[in-house]
Amino acid sequence: MFDVAAERGAANVIVAHVVERSGVSRRTFYEHFEDREDCLLAAFERALTIASEDVLPAYDAAKSWRERIRAGLSALLAFCDREPSIARMLLCESAASGPTVAQRRAQILASLTRIVDQGRTLTGTGKQGKAQNVSTLAAEGIVGGVLSVIQARLLEEEHTLEEQHTNRAHTQRASGGGSLIDLTNELMSMIVLPYMGAAGARRELERPAPTLIGGKPECEPLRSDPFKEAGMRLTYRTVRVLMAIAGHPQASNRQIGTSAGIADQGQISKLLARLERIGLVTNTGIHPGKGAPNSWTLTEKGEPIAQRIRTHTDQTHGASER
Repeated sequence: MFDVAAERGAANVIVAHVVERSGVSRRTFYEHFEDREDCLLAAFERALTIASEDVLPAYDAAKSWRERIRAGLSALLAFCDREPSIARMLLCESAASGPTVAQRRAQILASLTRIVDQGRTLTGTGKQGKAQNVSTLAAEGIVGGVLSVIQARLLEEEHTLEEQHTNRAHTQRASGGGSLIDLTNELMSMIVLPYMGAAGARRELERPAPTLIGGKPECEPLRSDPFKEAGMRLTYRTVRVLMAIAGHPQASNRQIGTSAGIADQGQISKLLARLERIGLVTNTGIHPGKGAPNSWTLTEKGEPIAQRIRTHTDQTHGASER
């Protein structure tokens, strides 16, 4: 659901898209979910849980209102950089996922609004005294504004066509586009302005930009990055197929499917065609597609990407053991 919602938009997702991507039957889908919206709600809750694992510890570790807001915001922005498809489900697609998800989303936004509204208890500047004279609507407007900025940046990411990935990457290189976490100071300045005045807002702009969230090492995320420069968005199945070829050079379609754990040969053929189209694998079989067995191997472009995935997997496994 994360994948198809990011590609098509949640409002356009149907059950057929989910079962095709996941490789299960409609019957299996309905054993787990009542309908499409039930699956979207489960995806939203899962996205919320994953994001909270980063955001809540960072928020709770700080002491003052301002520092807690900053720590939580920085963690959220770093999460969005690492997991764009999950972040889009949480922050963007949830708005078009039906009334049940909308109700749950409204509950989360209300909680965030109450947290920001605590800024009214702060000491103001000049003759203002306490910041309690700030309207309670200020917090609602701030949360909406911050969310709007993050949504706009997330939705700049390409959703469908592979060639658009290449075009976007070229545009970002030309314009020097940065990551979401680079917005921390500007968003914090916007948040504190009603409660701490212009001086407080200016101090947020002048603070060093965050580079490390929650003490986590800056390792490359598996879900989002390795295929970007190749012009393709990484998915779990794509990784499995690529690593199956890396582990078994010259393998046939059937052998790759067995190694990747994908029984549907039609899906294997589609995934191989996509990988071949962007130059990560090549079919070295004699007269491929004319009855002779296929024989797949990584290209010079595919080798380093497979190595990066392997390195990330080893790092993640080692961290889990520790």
